[in-house]
Amino acid sequence: MKKIFLILVAAVFITNYSIAQGNGADLREKLQFGLKIGANLSNVYDTKGEVFNADPKMGFVTGGFLSIPIGKFLGVQPELLFSQKGFQATGRILDNTYEFTRTTNFIDVPLLLALKPSGYFTILAGPQYSFLLKQKDVFANVAQEQEFDNDNIRKNILCFLGGFDININHIVFGARAGWDIQNNNGDGTSTNPRYKNVWYQGTLGIRFY
Repeated sequence: MKKIFLILVAAVFITNYSIAQGNGADLREKLQFGLKIGANLSNVYDTKGEVFNADPKMGFVTGGFLSIPIGKFLGVQPELLFSQKGFQATGRILDNTYEFTRTTNFIDVPLLLALKPSGYFTILAGPQYSFLLKQKDVFANVAQEQEFDNDNIRKNILCFLGGFDININHIVFGARAGWDIQNNNGDGTSTNPRYKNVWYQGTLGIRFY
């Protein structure tokens, strides 16, 4: 919560400074599209109370967005992203101790409702569809890569996402927090740990209009 509070304070400061300087134009009623790049700080939590200790992991995110106005103060913003998530973990599965790093590559498709109190600040929230492209596990200096074609790993995951954008001319600073609504395994019989992804995301983007 402290980190979120500091981010919000910084967002308000930058917004007020931009307004005071007269930078940027009010584009809330214009169709816009853009590209962005940034990073995820992701982790997971166990949904079944197993012995499962996870630490956060950094990942890469990039993609595009489309801002569609619905009047001056509302809009929708669909996005298409390549997003790396994962975690570092220790624990036990079937009486075996494990220690490894997991990296998951997703195609994320958020469909966000945009609340636009000003031309400089946009609040975003909504569902996200995530499709698992590939998962890579590294076990104690031994790499094992799995595609999970038929391994009971859920490839289609419904998520929820919320955050804000700071808009200054063509530049967009974005901050998001997201979490899976569905857990990772399909029918509950997988030997993999049962968990949901959670992540914080920061991006720098450029918009065209």
